Amino acid sequence: MSGSPGCRRREDGSATLLVLAATGVLMFLGLALSVVAAIVVDHRTAQAAADLAALAAASAGTAGGDACATAERIAGANASSLSSCQQDGAVVTVAVSVDGPTLLHRAYDITAQARAGPAGQPP
Repeated sequence: MSGSPGCRRREDGSATLLVLAATGVLMFLGLALSVVAAIVVDHRTAQAAADLAALAAASAGTAGGDACATAERIAGANASSLSSCQQDGAVVTVAVSVDGPTLLHRAYDITAQARAGPAGQPP
């Protein structure tokens, strides 16, 4: 056998510390990735709600209805709240927000904007 038994005792438990440190780093990375995933999902939800609200509002506006009231109703039905609604002729621009993740005891809102109108309208 090589080495003396006294030298080996100083290294006892060092692998445990390395495994604990690696586990801590992996847990932190997992938490960070889950927060990023939550933000992406919330943004996709907000964008879908904005798209649907804008399309419904433009349709209601061309039919003579209240475009912004329709946008608010559709946004609410898609778990979001209407932040703004502007109607410029037959073109409607809406912004919606959804509740995002809570980080460090602070809640964040995720917003999205969409614009819709009849085909052939200039952007």
